[in-house]
Amino acid sequence: MIIIGLLIIAIGAFCQSSSYVPINKIKSWSWESYWIVQGVFAWLLFPFIGALLAIPDGKGVCDLFTLMSDNMNSTLMTMLFGVLWGIGGLTFGLSMRYLGVALGQSIALGTCAGLGTILTPIFTGKTGDLTTPVIVGVVVTLVGIAIIGIAGQMKSASLTEEEKKAAVKDFSFSKGIAVALLSGFMSACFSIGLGYGESISFADSDPMFRTLPATLLVTTGGFITNLIYCIQQNVAHKSFGDYKKSSLWANNIFFCALAGLLWYSQFFGLSLGKGFLQDSAVLLAFSWCILMALNVTFSNVWGIILKEWKGCSKLTIVVLLVGLAVLIISSFLPQLLQDNDVREEVIQTENVAQIEEDLTNPNF
Repeated sequence: MIIIGLLIIAIGAFCQSSSYVPINKIKSWSWESYWIVQGVFAWLLFPFIGALLAIPDGKGVCDLFTLMSDNMNSTLMTMLFGVLWGIGGLTFGLSMRYLGVALGQSIALGTCAGLGTILTPIFTGKTGDLTTPVIVGVVVTLVGIAIIGIAGQMKSASLTEEEKKAAVKDFSFSKGIAVALLSGFMSACFSIGLGYGESISFADSDPMFRTLPATLLVTTGGFITNLIYCIQQNVAHKSFGDYKKSSLWANNIFFCALAGLLWYSQFFGLSLGKGFLQDSAVLLAFSWCILMALNVTFSNVWGIILKEWKGCSKLTIVVLLVGLAVLIISSFLPQLLQDNDVREEVIQTENVAQIEEDLTNPNF
């Protein structure tokens, strides 16, 4: 069951890492125009459809909204952290603009993975989730991200300005690192929002869909942030005319919808995957970090496919692959550590029982 859960999360991570590929097919729209249109699908439409799956038989859409209103404090806090996450989403795009898909996602999602896993139980008062295996897993994940960051530095140092621009048009390592770290910090608010939204679920809802109403609230908050910014950019760049290009709508709407579906798949997969991890408290607590680590892994695979690492030395590629291997190991490490702890407890219990039996044996 655990393997199935991890596989589902991995599929969602692969879809998310692929979500920026369809955007390259969008024609003659400015960034702010296609960003908010794909956001309608990624942050409103598909999350709403997902939330409908959490409604048990015999209940309807009205019951979903009643559930949210009955838990108004949790609903507002979940949306608030969604608004904050929206800032991370905006800067996330900039991190890839300056660093490329591979390195930009690696730094931003790595920061998001560690902070989201650590801060969520702190904010929600569930510090008991921060067990030693979880903390070790986070540390190993960050080590993997750091190794990939070193590979990025090696790449930056070895390439000429022309080669950097050929791989990533607006490449800027220093500016990109600053933006990526800010993006990761704010993006961690998504995990905190999900933590606050745990109570927003039906008791008889399928465990695989239980977190989807909270996901809808977080993404709705993020949509509000992005909508305000994109409209401001439409005004500043006089790009409202993009929406009047009717000949482009069929193509652009299709690829915006595809990008939105792929992006949402990561959180749909996270919810489904957690449904198969119910017997592993440590993996449930670590699931956010697993998702982000796999996002980083697959984003770097795409970076290789898109030739963002072309021209780098063999040593740089080796360092990159070592970082990816560490990330993959980090996804399983907490469970392995937990299993080892359980085995040690069993051995200790058996030893104590044997000693007690020996002490009561008159022939001892």
